[in-house]
Amino acid sequence: MNYCVDPLHYHRRETREVKVGNVGIGGNNPIRIQSMITCDTMDTDASVQQTIELANVDCEIVRITAPTVKDARNLESIVHGLRERGCDVPIVADIHFKPDAAMEAAKWVDKVRINPGNYADSKKFVIREYTDEQYAAELARIRERFSPLVDLCKKRGIAIRIGTNHGSLSDRIMNRYGDTPLGMVESALEFARIARDLDYHDFIFSMKASNPKIMIAAYRLLVARLNELGPDWNYPLHLGVTEAGEGEDARIKSAIGIGSLLADGIGDTIRVSLTEDSPHEIPVAQELVRLFVKSDASKSEIRNAKSEISFDPFSYQRRAADTISVAGIGDPGQQVKVGGGELIRVVVGRANFEKIAHKIEKIGDYKPEILYENAGIAEVDPHDEIAIAKLNAERSAQFVTLRDDVGLPVIAAFRLLAARLQARHPILLKDVLNCRASVSDAQHGGVSQNVAKRALSDIDGQATGRVSGSERVKRPTDFLETLLIASTNIGSLLCDGIGDAILVQGEEAPGQALRLSYNILQAAGSRIFKTDYVACPSCGRTLFNLQTTTAKIKAATLHLKGVKIAIMGCIVNGPGEMADADFGYVGGAPGKVNLYVGKTAVKFNIPEAEAVDRLKDLIREHGKWVEPMPQATPLEAVP
Repeated sequence: MNYCVDPLHYHRRETREVKVGNVGIGGNNPIRIQSMITCDTMDTDASVQQTIELANVDCEIVRITAPTVKDARNLESIVHGLRERGCDVPIVADIHFKPDAAMEAAKWVDKVRINPGNYADSKKFVIREYTDEQYAAELARIRERFSPLVDLCKKRGIAIRIGTNHGSLSDRIMNRYGDTPLGMVESALEFARIARDLDYHDFIFSMKASNPKIMIAAYRLLVARLNELGPDWNYPLHLGVTEAGEGEDARIKSAIGIGSLLADGIGDTIRVSLTEDSPHEIPVAQELVRLFVKSDASKSEIRNAKSEISFDPFSYQRRAADTISVAGIGDPGQQVKVGGGELIRVVVGRANFEKIAHKIEKIGDYKPEILYENAGIAEVDPHDEIAIAKLNAERSAQFVTLRDDVGLPVIAAFRLLAARLQARHPILLKDVLNCRASVSDAQHGGVSQNVAKRALSDIDGQATGRVSGSERVKRPTDFLETLLIASTNIGSLLCDGIGDAILVQGEEAPGQALRLSYNILQAAGSRIFKTDYVACPSCGRTLFNLQTTTAKIKAATLHLKGVKIAIMGCIVNGPGEMADADFGYVGGAPGKVNLYVGKTAVKFNIPEAEAVDRLKDLIREHGKWVEPMPQATPLEAVP
């Protein structure tokens, strides 16, 4: 199965166009940027105002939740208010659980998003075996509930997004396919077949997950299945990492998932989901599109290359390198193991190391582990067949990376290296292949001296509440570029199973480069060294203030290394997205919180004022609580 034209050469996937209001998605249209408002849908004025605020920062499509028929009916007033004020941005209704709400919403909006996992379906996590007859009966029931919406959307000429979420697969899908990318794809295809049977084709797919590896695999598998089904299954794709969280971690996780697919030519519209005010999502999405969508698909970037890859694009497995020892940082003679089942290591260049060597014991978990110049790393051009053959002829495994002057896109170059180099040789990944170049061209292997200096709100400050509004510190966007490029290039390759160590060389500040290195490893699920958070973006379904609640939970638990905590505003994706979380904090009712261990709710209707302390008690009960230790020197303070 093929998920893209060529994994070593950019080609944007060809799709049909689907119109959402006055905006075309797919076809020859640019990648569209969208977001979602966060207020109560029954608050018409606030809904209109938040939508206009998004349109004013170039958001092209705006989604509004409609959890009930009453909310769906108020979409008429919201759309009317927007058009009266001269705002023509297309409006999408977000529907979960209630077909009646979808039918009402479809009267007023430009597109309806439905989730196959809970649209007229059950999600009780019941273990049950379906016979073929029982499964067919379930599909007939879904067809009966979904067909009226398709007929209405067809009559009105509006679009549908068939939006699968990893966290809300139906029991029917879970029991036949499991909690897998294949289950996500089949869930969407069930609904797509119904739409096609009714000669309706104005729909778009999405395959969202909070785990970038699952999200990437699901989209690749979907595209491969659509290719198998035939050329008329060329429907556009909406990309997003759901429940990404906030701050730098969320931007990194979003870049790994969205950026890696864009770099492969997959995706027609994107939403970066942040647990922050919605306008903060737009510059991140715009930058991802600018950096990883290439305009010239006719120029071959891999000279005389056979487009072979060394990994299974649909199922993660780490490349099987041998374990070797290299010189580590510290006492003379200290060795660090690389490859095999060892941790993916963090490498630093001598120039940056010398800037922080005097504080190396004070920077906690962000320590560099290997000095690049001392590790005996072989630098090669993947086109150089003689150099590759010489390495492959070596009796012992060698630590290998790319030369900085190969002039190729980073992802394609490392894929080519991994395909031609024997798997026994560990590979060091780099974020860019010319650290003196502007990062804005680094993913293309080129050099640019024209780096834009637009301002960006301080990423950490807006996430943690340390600064807000007019007090926010401003920094140039080149760090956002650095972050997105490093996250996409290194993160994508890690999700392909390639890489035994990483070197971020596109960021000159040593503290930021080290922090970025470790945070990429964490976001890719490759090395967990701190508390991991899964947090949904706010919307009209949310039952508490997600931003302030997330800040409170982080303040209480940030020191718990390796513990994963999910923070969910409602139950739509809560239990499912918490499948691999240790603990969950989920809105159960207004002012009330339910606490979970994995997918299982164990504490119910806790007053919100007590919920964070009760979460701490729950972590203690399960033996994962430790008292916080004195803080190490923040990396931001390292010169």
